[in-house]
Amino acid sequence: MTRPARVRRRPDVGEPALWSFPEPERTRLPNGLDLLIVDLPGQHVLSLRVSLAVPIGRERPGQEGSTLMMARCLDEGTGSRSATELAELAERHGIALGAGAGEHGVHLGAEVTGRHLGTALELIVECLDDPTFPEAEVARQVRHRLTDLAHELADPTGRAHHELRQAYYAAGDRSRVPVGGTTSSVGVLTPDVLRARHRVLGPRGGVVVLAGDLATVQDPVRLLSGTLGSWHPSPPEAPDGPRRAERSPDAHQVVLVPRPGAGQTELLLARPGPDRRTPHGWGTYQALSMLFGGAPHSRLDRVLRERRGWTYGMRLGFRPRRVGGQCVVGGAVRADATLPALEETLRILGAPGESLGQQEVREAADFVAMTAPARYLTADSVADELVSLVGDGLGPEAVTRTLREVHDLTTERAAQAWDEVRTGPGWTVVVVGDPDAIAPVADAGLGPVRTVGPPRLSPRPRPPGPAS
Repeated sequence: MTRPARVRRRPDVGEPALWSFPEPERTRLPNGLDLLIVDLPGQHVLSLRVSLAVPIGRERPGQEGSTLMMARCLDEGTGSRSATELAELAERHGIALGAGAGEHGVHLGAEVTGRHLGTALELIVECLDDPTFPEAEVARQVRHRLTDLAHELADPTGRAHHELRQAYYAAGDRSRVPVGGTTSSVGVLTPDVLRARHRVLGPRGGVVVLAGDLATVQDPVRLLSGTLGSWHPSPPEAPDGPRRAERSPDAHQVVLVPRPGAGQTELLLARPGPDRRTPHGWGTYQALSMLFGGAPHSRLDRVLRERRGWTYGMRLGFRPRRVGGQCVVGGAVRADATLPALEETLRILGAPGESLGQQEVREAADFVAMTAPARYLTADSVADELVSLVGDGLGPEAVTRTLREVHDLTTERAAQAWDEVRTGPGWTVVVVGDPDAIAPVADAGLGPVRTVGPPRLSPRPRPPGPAS
């Protein structure tokens, strides 16, 4: 007698538990630097980040970009080693070292295994404490930056962002100039200028983040205290408090940028958006970004890409600053569809909050919430997020709070948040494309129209020092 086959019941699949951002161990180093340590078992390449409060708003007029150039030249030679010797030391110990600057200041980073962490810390302290800014190395970095600026203006996307800054921000506002400066301001930078900018570096208001598997690091707090914690430069000025970028009173306009022969037209739109402290919850705007322009199934792509075939993709995102922010929409469209694509984009962006459907809001929110573990899977992503949060004056708990806001998002709250952006000041619209393709935009009644010619570049000054 055969037994009847046993029917196995498939287990029910429940909703995944809400993920939480790793909670760091917090302390303060002897020189005042805040220290955040996150132990991430299995992440054997450690990520070290040092963020120093040196706001670019304090750069001298005409020397914009000096903060970024100073940061890039920190490892171009010290009192003890040349640039080549520093590079050989880093390579010998498997240390990937980098430095840059942003709105709030200078940041240095290193990727290194635990057994070489001490060497990496000593190397960073040496670069912070005793850089020499050799004339030849500074000249080389200046030439590289001038080349980058030329490439940015020759690229349609780069040119669109350049014109957006000019149209969106008020004259004299630092946000109108790239962090890396302009051709005229970068071309006059000398070692003495960078040394003067370096003298304002200090631990005051700074933060150090160490993330990764710390099983091979014995007493990391003591190690960091004896290296970065012992860095004591002369006291710099107190950093500036948070400041809202000043929007131009004429920001509501359409800027046409002729680019003869272009097969595509670059569209870039911006209007005021929220910062991470918005009462609607920053997670709400992350979901709205996904809903309107964050994926191929978003509202913009469903129409412009899938239905019309006008673009490979149109994206919408929110760029928070410490105070205020921007809602930015951008993408390239077929040249022969420039005006209809722009009009359709504005129509989609003008949809009232009450038009948001419960299912599309839930799908966008679920995507943001459920992909968070993958976005913060590595030590470098965790370290970078912590530095970004501290730069905005927030703590690591902000990520978990944001994910909770996304998890609990309702259609009503999403609608209110979108209406606040939609009904705000008008869009700044930049259109870069072939003159014949963009000409119809001027007569479409989309707002005041201004046509700009080729970018006015100052003659490239001869960088100081010999060629290398």
